[in-house]
Amino acid sequence: MSRTVVHLLRHGEVHNPEGVLYGRLPGYNLSDLGREMADRAAEALARRDVAIVWSSPMERALQTAEPVAASHDLPIATDDRLLEATNVFEGERVSVGDGVLRQPRTWRHLRNPLKPSWGEPYRDVAARMQSVVENARVVAEGHEAVLVSHQLPIWIARLSLEGRRLPHHPGHRQCNLASITSLVYDGHRLDAVLYTEPSADLVERSNKGVGA
Repeated sequence: MSRTVVHLLRHGEVHNPEGVLYGRLPGYNLSDLGREMADRAAEALARRDVAIVWSSPMERALQTAEPVAASHDLPIATDDRLLEATNVFEGERVSVGDGVLRQPRTWRHLRNPLKPSWGEPYRDVAARMQSVVENARVVAEGHEAVLVSHQLPIWIARLSLEGRRLPHHPGHRQCNLASITSLVYDGHRLDAVLYTEPSADLVERSNKGVGA
């Protein structure tokens, strides 16, 4: 049986001075700190046997994929299955106690957090992410693949592949900026899930508002 690893890489920090939920909106690029995070991810993966690099078509994901692909002299293929989940609150401020969530007109979108009712159903996200992961596993069989995506799709993929419930609290996701969730396969069987944060110190700076 061959050993294959599919790395799910979350993009780095985004320049978002308005503090909105940008979702699939165009024009949201990595900040300077985010580019540093992308370089860190590339360094962490530089000595791995990476055969393919696939990315969500969003700017921030492609910019995160660029140094990874360059370090292995590989092209970047875009795949819509790696896109961020749809969300009706795109372009709005959604912090707890702040902005759009305090407006009664939006409360109908919050009626069922288990689905969730404000965007793409978790089961749909799981289906497309499982599909692209399996596709990458087959294409990169015996080697390694890097798939650049977004926090929610990566976390849902992990929950689904580990057989866990998809509904969850967003604050409990183990998927920080520029983190790497590595799916280790023995043949077609998922053997292990590993998680690393090459940019842990940079994320701390990001949380403090440095480099935003």
